[in-house]
Amino acid sequence: MKLLRIEASGMPLFKEKLTMTFYAQQRVAENDRAFLFPLMPDSKYCLNCANAIIGMNASGKTSVLKVILLVLDLLSNEPINHSETRDILGDTKHAVLKINFLSDNGDLCQLETHIAAVPAGRDLTYHITNETLWVKPFSSIKTKKMLVDFSDIAPYAARTNEVSFLPDDTSIIIAFNKKHGQNTSVRSLLSLNNRNVLPVSDRIPSEVIQFLDPTIQSLAFDHAGPKGTIHLKFKGQKEIILSDPAELNSCLSSGTIKGIVTFTLAVDVLKNGGYLVIDQLENHFNKEITATLIRFFTDASLNRNGGILIFTTHYPEILDEFERNDPIFITRNRDGITVNNLHDLLKRNDLKKSDAYQSGFLEATVPSYEAYLKLRKNIQSTLKKEG
Repeated sequence: MKLLRIEASGMPLFKEKLTMTFYAQQRVAENDRAFLFPLMPDSKYCLNCANAIIGMNASGKTSVLKVILLVLDLLSNEPINHSETRDILGDTKHAVLKINFLSDNGDLCQLETHIAAVPAGRDLTYHITNETLWVKPFSSIKTKKMLVDFSDIAPYAARTNEVSFLPDDTSIIIAFNKKHGQNTSVRSLLSLNNRNVLPVSDRIPSEVIQFLDPTIQSLAFDHAGPKGTIHLKFKGQKEIILSDPAELNSCLSSGTIKGIVTFTLAVDVLKNGGYLVIDQLENHFNKEITATLIRFFTDASLNRNGGILIFTTHYPEILDEFERNDPIFITRNRDGITVNNLHDLLKRNDLKKSDAYQSGFLEATVPSYEAYLKLRKNIQSTLKKEG
């Protein structure tokens, strides 16, 4: 499954309808194909394989990521009340998710899901009040607009009261997925954003370890015994034997641990397709490591199965890794979260993206000069009193 577009309305934290498009909206030149993924073989319509969400602190980046993960959970047959990001729905009375995607069997689909919060003691649970699925063949597409236009298409399926066996928080997409053998892999590091734990795994390539920390000679997991052991050896030093993965935090840097987890998952997504979702990509990473991950996903010779990277960042310098403007989304929070695509704000590709962002040209992307002066005055006053 390839996600094409999300429209979300009725979300309490958002000022207006959230719209995010993941296929290339700008013109696709022939040399662009080196870092895009065609929706179908030889198709002129392509996906952006790396997508950045950037904004100031508290601008809503993580909230946007939660909406995307909720959508991916819904499409992966996960009940809404089991989704880790269901809290983004808040106390909504009527949220609507309109999701456009390309199915594994080559059909274009649109799923519209209506959700309401229901009090359950001190908590909230969520149920689907209405839902419709539309399906059409990719071969019917004549223009880019038609990828997400289902106005003249009769519904393929709709939620009815007769489907009593279907839980009220599970999408009707489950039947479509089962019929077509569709299964979407989603790897999320959202819950590990502030917690670094290296999982016990035999799938960690030695090249990943060497790239992140060339002083490490080997890292291996021995599963023998009730708990198993971890063997860590630095070049020119004696081997260290550990019994708990958490102990690696005292031996390896946070960047190395996060990097091993991130790049191991990235290899899996690049190999098999699916999604890798990361909050604050640059957290614990230097610029080159961050850029390397993006380059792997935007290299068509490596990313042959259309693996998709979606991440948030605070750092505008990362934007300069992108050749195009349309994979970049800018969040702002002014009495509610809004999201804009950089392509709609900055029509030229030849301008340095980080400069446009940092200059304030795009509005509300950097702290205001007035806020800076007030902060400086406060610090100056505090230092004067203490002196």
